[in-house]
This record gives sequence, C-alpha cells and structure tokens, in this order.
Amino acid sequence: MSRPFPSRNFTSSASFVRVNGKIRAREVRVIGIDGKQLGVLTLSDALNQARAAGVDLVEIAPTAVPPVCRIVDYGKYRYEQAKKEKESKKHQHASTVKEVQLSPRIDPHDLGVKTAHAIDFLCEDMKVKVTLKFRGREMQHTEFGFQVIKKFLENIAPFGHPDFPPKLIGKGINVMISPLPRNKRAKNPRQVEGAEAAESDSESESSDEDPADEQKNQQPETVKVDRGTKRESGAPEKTGDFTNNPFEQIQTK
Repeated sequence: MSRPFPSRNFTSSASFVRVNGKIRAREVRVIGIDGKQLGVLTLSDALNQARAAGVDLVEIAPTAVPPVCRIVDYGKYRYEQAKKEKESKKHQHASTVKEVQLSPRIDPHDLGVKTAHAIDFLCEDMKVKVTLKFRGREMQHTEFGFQVIKKFLENIAPFGHPDFPPKLIGKGINVMISPLPRNKRAKNPRQVEGAEAAESDSESESSDEDPADEQKNQQPETVKVDRGTKRESGAPEKTGDFTNNPFEQIQTK
C-alpha cells in the first residue's frame, strides 16, 4: 500500500548529492579539479583520481547518461551551491507583487500612508500594483481617479516607475510599478530618519550628564577644628556644655 504523503525522513533528490562510494553508476563522465573534461571513466578510476588529488568525487548530474561527476572538495562544492541559491533568492523579490488600493475620495493623510507603504515595498525590490476602484456614480467622473493616480505616481517617482500608463479597466484604474535599480533609487526616508534619530540620541546621552551622578561625585568637605587654639579677646569661654557660665564671676575664697 503506497503512502499518500512522503515520510518525515524523506529528502528530495534535488538536495541529496551522492559522493565517493555512494555513487552507483559503473561509468561516469568526469570533470577535473581544474574544470577540464576528463572523458568517460569507470567509477574506480574516477575515485582513484579524486583520492590522488586529495578531494572528493561529487555527482553533479545524476540524470545524465552517463552521470556527470566532478573532482572537487565537497565542502567547497556545498559552499558554492549555497551561495548560488542565496543570489537567486535575491532576484526573486522582483517577482513578488504587493497591492495598494486607493479611492477617488481618499483623504490626503491616508494617501500619504499608502505612499509610505508603497515606498517600503519598492525599497525591498518588490513590485507594487495600484488599484483605484469607483463606486456608483463615481464612474461619471473618472478624471478625479486619474488625478489621484497621477499624484501617487509623482510621490513615488524617486523609488519606482510605472510599467505602463494607468488604464481604466472595468470599474477601476490599474497600474503596475516596478522598483528602480539600487544605484538610481533614493534611500528609504524611514530608514534615514531612524538613523538620524539614533545618532542624535547617542550625542545627547554623551553630552548631557545626570545631575544625580554629579551629586554623588561631589563629596562633602570635612572641616577640622583645632581645639588647642586660644580664644579671642572678649569671647566667652566655653565651660563644659554652657556658653554663659553663671559661676564665672564668683570668686572663691
């Protein structure tokens, strides 16, 4: 009985690569370590050449007849493949399409929010599909919708360009916007504002000091009193804890 779904331990043939002794073909077409074709060799001869070079024999085209193998370090081969996949994923963002919906009577603040979202998408190398829909009697004045679309395109001109002029299709206006190349595209204003705010915060923290820390750093000055000094003329002499001693004027017989 066949399983309707693959098991959890299933690995696709695209990610599985046979190396050295795991290669099953008797004869293989070999590519040398320098990239030159070595012709069709038996599996044992190909393995011997890979061992002599101190590297591995990697099967790169298992569906070919005979299979194509390459004499290369397997770790280096995996690194190159991962790098190619990463580069291909970067170009996949251009195929991603985000949609922004507008209306003929949109508020200026809402239009600014929609424009900011579209700029974020374009700065991430994504396409933006702008759709403006008419409702009821708004179809009698489509020129207001085209004015909104024109203003929207003017706001995002430093970041993207329309693939075709805005078209009225059915009860709406559609236009597709593609991002400009990175060397010709303006920087995202949100990222620029965030970087400037972080720099200003760091400068203010370095220039301003906490008054509580200043009070902690200021230690109270200790005043030393010399008890051996003479008292000044006319000043009452302290006796014990009293400043004015009532028995001072009494003479003892």
